Amino acid sequence: MTTPPARRPRPDLRHERALLRSGARVVVGMDEVGRGALAGPVSVGAVAVDLTTRTCPSGVADSKLLTPGARRRLLPALGRWGLARAVGHASPAEIDEVGIVAALRLAGGRALAALGVAPDVVLLDGSHDWLSPPLQPDLFVEVPEVGFAVRTRVKADQRCASVAAASVLAKCERDDLMVALDAAHPEYGWGGNKGYGAPEHVEALRRLGPCPEHRRSWRLPVTGEVGAGCAEAREDADATGARATRTGTVVAVEAEHEPGTADGAGVRPGDEPSGASDAPPGWVMMDA
Repeated sequence: MTTPPARRPRPDLRHERALLRSGARVVVGMDEVGRGALAGPVSVGAVAVDLTTRTCPSGVADSKLLTPGARRRLLPALGRWGLARAVGHASPAEIDEVGIVAALRLAGGRALAALGVAPDVVLLDGSHDWLSPPLQPDLFVEVPEVGFAVRTRVKADQRCASVAAASVLAKCERDDLMVALDAAHPEYGWGGNKGYGAPEHVEALRRLGPCPEHRRSWRLPVTGEVGAGCAEAREDADATGARATRTGTVVAVEAEHEPGTADGAGVRPGDEPSGASDAPPGWVMMDA
């Protein structure tokens, strides 16, 4: 007797409503895309809800679990759902300047500013709060004041409707940006790989080197030695259905984006996790 496939959980508003009933007036679900790409921005979606927000549109799920066509079909309904919605971006140059975590904070702050709605609680996917200012701010990076609490929840992008909706909006907008950039740099294949480490992108980097839209402070697969490392990481990713990056003596595997694909990624020196307890959300650490 065959076992039926596990039923995919449908995101709902139970967790958001619990936060709202505990005193919050507005909860904003946030999710990021593009963290592991080699080129293009990192993008953060934000969707605000309150106790008057109705059930999310049918079909909403974590963007990684949806096909591109399914995500596109959700956009009209998501554009009318919730109190407000926005996507913020941080450019490759900003990622190079301040690092990926601070760039996520920049993109998240821009998404919140574009919402036009002040949140009481921001809900993030995973177990790592990348949105709150660091306890010891960088002397060279301006850290804005925040007037909201940040809550993290593992698999919030699969269980919390506001976070799932934010992931779909961010993924669609970032994909559109990468398609537009592909017109100026068609040799890297961004229209298809969206800036991730797909084979044609890696091969173009080896032949041509990086362009201004690449994250130049990352360990890009340009030399034969680094390229070999990326190939090893990709083999690990293919075996696990995840995206992999090679960072010195550690391989970091991140499950994200297109269903059934495995994309290589880069890491900015200084941002690579040093152990399992330091790994960003979604990453599993393995000895190389």
